[in-house]
Amino acid sequence: MKPPTFGPLVTAQGVTFRLWAPAANGVAVVFDDARWPMQREGGWFTVDVPGAQACLRYKFRIDDDLLIADPASRFQPDDVQGASEVIDHDYDWRSADWKGRPWQEAAFLELHVGTFTPQGTFRAAIDKLDHVAATGITAIELMPLVDFPGRWNWGYDGVLLYAPDSVYGRPEDLKALIDAAHERGLMVFLDVVYNHFGPEGNYLGRIAPQFFSDAQTPWGGAIDYAVPEVRAFAIENALAWLRDYRFDGLRLDAVHAIASPGEPHILDELGAVVGAFARENGRHIHLVLENDDNRTGFLVPRGRYDAQWNDDFHHAWHVELARERSGYYKDYADSAAHVARTLAEGFAYQGEASLHRGGKIRGESTAGLPPLAFVNFLQNHDQIGNRPLGERLSRLARPQDYEIALAVLLLSPSPPLLFMGEEWGATEPFPFFCDFTGDLAEAVRQGRRKEFAEVYAKHGAEIPDPLSEETVRLATLDWSAATHGAGAARLLRTRALLRARREHVVPLMPDLVAGGAEAAMRDGVLTATWRSKDRAYSIVANLSGKQAPWPQHVSWDQPVWGGETKSELPTRAVLAGIGAA
Repeated sequence: MKPPTFGPLVTAQGVTFRLWAPAANGVAVVFDDARWPMQREGGWFTVDVPGAQACLRYKFRIDDDLLIADPASRFQPDDVQGASEVIDHDYDWRSADWKGRPWQEAAFLELHVGTFTPQGTFRAAIDKLDHVAATGITAIELMPLVDFPGRWNWGYDGVLLYAPDSVYGRPEDLKALIDAAHERGLMVFLDVVYNHFGPEGNYLGRIAPQFFSDAQTPWGGAIDYAVPEVRAFAIENALAWLRDYRFDGLRLDAVHAIASPGEPHILDELGAVVGAFARENGRHIHLVLENDDNRTGFLVPRGRYDAQWNDDFHHAWHVELARERSGYYKDYADSAAHVARTLAEGFAYQGEASLHRGGKIRGESTAGLPPLAFVNFLQNHDQIGNRPLGERLSRLARPQDYEIALAVLLLSPSPPLLFMGEEWGATEPFPFFCDFTGDLAEAVRQGRRKEFAEVYAKHGAEIPDPLSEETVRLATLDWSAATHGAGAARLLRTRALLRARREHVVPLMPDLVAGGAEAAMRDGVLTATWRSKDRAYSIVANLSGKQAPWPQHVSWDQPVWGGETKSELPTRAVLAGIGAA
């Protein structure tokens, strides 16, 4: 594979510095008291600096005026406005033989490194990996890590896409976390953002305005992937995380907001390149999308992406459990029907009109797609944090009903995702937070007040300030809650459910027939069945609050969870088993 185009290249002779800056007249790399003018060829500027080594800190001076960090910086010790550091990615991997895990084994824990532990660092997260593995989780998914302005951020305001943020530790600390995860049999995924750049510390518009088209995203100018260099920037970035840090997969954020995808579509080319990289290296590498449009053409077997986050599953269960029907939840008022359809078919919206979107048609047919194509969840960072108070669903639903939904999530064939602490029923909120300053900080405050005006009018004093350090502390997990009382009991149940999933459900998954599922929810009783060529796997859940007749069309001879088939369903129970097709 050819060496990367963007960023410094460490050689035996020194370091080659490179910058794509077609709008600049002249560029020099500066460090210490040295200034090295760079040679121009087309829109590229390059210079070889003999004797330069890793750990050197440098900046680029543009037109003898502007001094900026490298847009492809591999590390920023002093935040986005500071100097970039040359990183040599040579690392002594203890888990060098790790090749990953098959997709059907995926069971995710999404986490934010800064609030996962009180210390909020890569190294501190290592201490929690034994807990994660013992729970039965097989993959951790890290919210975006790329360098953002300030001391705390969700990560979606990143501006230097190749550099892990220094607030969490150095590159070698991130590698140590991934290495330790692999030693415990855990895959590690990274959430990446290829639809926009953050608002502070990004100078691409000055040095390479070709990076942006005239289109807009909700977060700023759209990245123009019709430009070859821009396309290479994103594809090389994906490969850098997979190659240099040995991530096992990527979750691509909000790809519906990629407004200028180019031809072929950037997702198609990125998927093809990553697939070739995985085959060349004999590794299991998985790609997952977030796509609010419910498009299915990118998903295996039609496309190159293993799965897509299934917001419909969350929304349907949220309405069923919390009885909220405002905002986008108005599309799921018939929650029983939508819960059933998401279990049987993946998406609830596959070409139907969306009331929330003013009658706009949403979604594409999921026919031919297996359950493995949908990552399901009851909670994630978005669905918790995009509420003004940042409440978890476990705060909004009755505990006994939530436990049923959690069991259905973990026992159904689609890969499940838990949000950090959900395994023990954590109650910490996860409100939005960032550390902007000046006018940008005030714009964030006012934007939140405008977006949630009705809630601010009712709960203004209770709503966490998104710019406050106290908001970050509110979101930080209290690990002691997992060791006693209801937390310890929930954790034991979660571990038992994931053990049942691993032993009984995962072996069935590769043979489940696409389109061979059916589900219904009537009078509070949910039934769902998935079929392979000769076996049927079924879940029955009773949310009615009373005993109910056993569904006559469901039976099994091998219990997976909850015991034998009976004449009646116990109150608020979940049962699962395997029978003949």
